[in-house]
Amino acid sequence: MNVGAIDSNRIQAMLSQLKAAAQSPHADLGISALTGKNPLDQSHKIDKPDFAETLKASLNQVNSVQNRAEKMGQDFAMGDDKVSLSDVMISMQKASISLQTTVQVRNKLVSAYHDIMNMQV
Repeated sequence: MNVGAIDSNRIQAMLSQLKAAAQSPHADLGISALTGKNPLDQSHKIDKPDFAETLKASLNQVNSVQNRAEKMGQDFAMGDDKVSLSDVMISMQKASISLQTTVQVRNKLVSAYHDIMNMQV
């Protein structure tokens, strides 16, 4: 018998403890046993992301990418040596892809809205 080895009985005991913990109703809140806090205490609400705020932030990001690409194009056209043609083309492609992605997300949202509205209750 090895001095540093773990025998199979201890491994089986650990597995049974893990299975029991996974089946308990508060398995995902197992940290409460260590902290001593009640996991069902609703005094600390978790901030959930707001859909409207997320959508607005996403649209603002697309807008800023578009504006940056347009400014780089104007700077290149005016003869600014700090802006290369490849940087302008890459920024314009990024702006185009972000706009196309936004349009596709909007199309999916509109389609989902129509599907929900056409459901029979």
